[in-house]
Amino acid sequence: MPHYVTDLDAAVQWLLARTQGQLRIAAPLALGKPHRLLNALYAHIEGDPSRPLQLYTALSLNPPQAKGDGLEARFLRPFVERHFGDDFPRLAYADAVARDALPAHVQVEEFYMQSGALLGSAQAQRNYTSLNYTHAADAVAQRAPHAIVQKVAFREGSTRLSLSCNNDITQDTLDAIAARGLPRPLLIAEVDPQLPWLGGSATVEADFFDLVVVPPGPYPRLFGLPRQPVSDADYAIGLYASALVRDGGTLQIGIGTLADALSHALVLRHTDNARYRQVLHALDPQLAEHPLVHEAGGLEPFEEGLYGCSEMLNEGFRALVQCGVIRRKVHEDLAVMQRIANGSAYGSDHATLAAEGEYLHGAFYLGSPEFYEWLRHLPEEECRAIGMRRISEINQLYGSNETLERLQRRDARFFNSCMIATGLGAAASDALDDGRVVSGVGGQYNFVAMAHALPDARSILMFRALRDDAGKAQSNVRWNYGHTTIPRHLRDIFINEYGIADLRHRTDEECVVAMAGITDAAFQPTLLSEAKAAKKLDAQFTTPDGWQRNRAEAIHAALAAFRDDGTLPDYPLGSDFTPLEQDLLRALNWLKTNTRTRSDKLRTVLRALRQPAGENDAMYLQRMGLEQPANLTERLNSRLLRLALARTSR
Repeated sequence: MPHYVTDLDAAVQWLLARTQGQLRIAAPLALGKPHRLLNALYAHIEGDPSRPLQLYTALSLNPPQAKGDGLEARFLRPFVERHFGDDFPRLAYADAVARDALPAHVQVEEFYMQSGALLGSAQAQRNYTSLNYTHAADAVAQRAPHAIVQKVAFREGSTRLSLSCNNDITQDTLDAIAARGLPRPLLIAEVDPQLPWLGGSATVEADFFDLVVVPPGPYPRLFGLPRQPVSDADYAIGLYASALVRDGGTLQIGIGTLADALSHALVLRHTDNARYRQVLHALDPQLAEHPLVHEAGGLEPFEEGLYGCSEMLNEGFRALVQCGVIRRKVHEDLAVMQRIANGSAYGSDHATLAAEGEYLHGAFYLGSPEFYEWLRHLPEEECRAIGMRRISEINQLYGSNETLERLQRRDARFFNSCMIATGLGAAASDALDDGRVVSGVGGQYNFVAMAHALPDARSILMFRALRDDAGKAQSNVRWNYGHTTIPRHLRDIFINEYGIADLRHRTDEECVVAMAGITDAAFQPTLLSEAKAAKKLDAQFTTPDGWQRNRAEAIHAALAAFRDDGTLPDYPLGSDFTPLEQDLLRALNWLKTNTRTRSDKLRTVLRALRQPAGENDAMYLQRMGLEQPANLTERLNSRLLRLALARTSR
């Protein structure tokens, strides 16, 4: 039986007494980190150079911190306190990394970072390890960790513990360690009663762990990702993507507003198909006749439903389960799946599938407090239909049961996001052209490669056509880029707000034309000129007339009526912001857009000085602590806020 303790310092002393010299610790990514245990360990090690520490992990999440006294900080502080709680245990080592303040005897290696958060940290950039998610277990094994620490869930009356949010690489790591002939590390669990219980392959006997820490309450909230508003461009991308999903198929989606928009579009397709088709027609009158929609997707409601198989389960999957899109079950019995696939199934096979099958598989989950509440209160039958699996079982076909997984993953659609796409079909998703890491490769390469390994699967990379760079619009379709996540020989489908580019098995010239066809009109001439200079495009090629529609104003006009009537809401999967805060967010985003350059700032300030008070300004100013400005800066900020509220009022 494992050793049980309630005191975090006692747990640290237990670990230190069983190890010598440098301490090598592995911890799961995101929600599965035992925050309080790691903080207790770091507090003990931080000032003791005699016990060097190496921590192997990924995605160390901390709530955002407001800096200064500007409008963004005034908005953020009350929200963070309410959403995360004032007792949330920030990861002390993560704060130190962000400040480049880790002591010399402490090193943190991560293979995935919170997006964009550590671009300025030399310690984070130097100690980043570039890995496919499926390679992370062996990479950790190579370091020969002394201990793996993990947060777990428990259930009254059960002798088992649930790995719950992170069944991703712990067991794969143990297998990789054994394969290398290395000693089994100590396994330490921190029980968190807030963590939803998920059963099946996510559970282990308590004696799987050597030490179980049950800290006393009160228990802080789980880290909840604040849900962000979905823009016009995001919705256009999600709508195009939704038309490429085939009924009866398999779905993988990532995280962020593009995934939110796709999930909402799939819900709309299933629950209000007539309205869905109206929105698609307004966006692109020719979409219903697009060859790829007929070949790979469809516009009809989901009669059979989809099977979800994604490394991360999130808000979108909750919505898709609740509305009945995710409901196609799969089974672990190969013979049953083979008979169902070839039409020779017995009646008992269908009964077995209905009773024992699962319609959603993931390796870890992360979402909002509402998402966690949904998981906590799932009816038993629905809870049994969700299986948390190893990353090696989710992100690849090889090394487990390939024949079974091919049967389960029919008509798979793998949707992921990238930052930059090139004219020849390469993609940059995790780092900048100077080598600095924005996030990480994660599972993206795995899913792109799997789309080429499955005969009826497609990889779809979604990206926004434009980005803002110091107040200047830049195209996200480049001729070349100094970093590549997905090489062009794995090119498949790209989608942005201007349409769909099908590059699979196409010549370089065909790829250039397809990518130029979804490039913003202002940047098409440059892209085409570079392609011609590189001998990849006929020198006589001229831009088709329809391409001039590729402008942000056209997307806004096409979707405006559906934004106004609530068909395409700002927060399709629910919001963590109050209605008043949602208004403020729109206003602050407007201000950000209109103060990017010095001339923009001057024009906006002059307009603000002339802006009369609005009827409802008082409640917004009170929320921002500006109802009684105390100095010139506060008076100017209150004026700017009034202007922004007037310009974004609905």
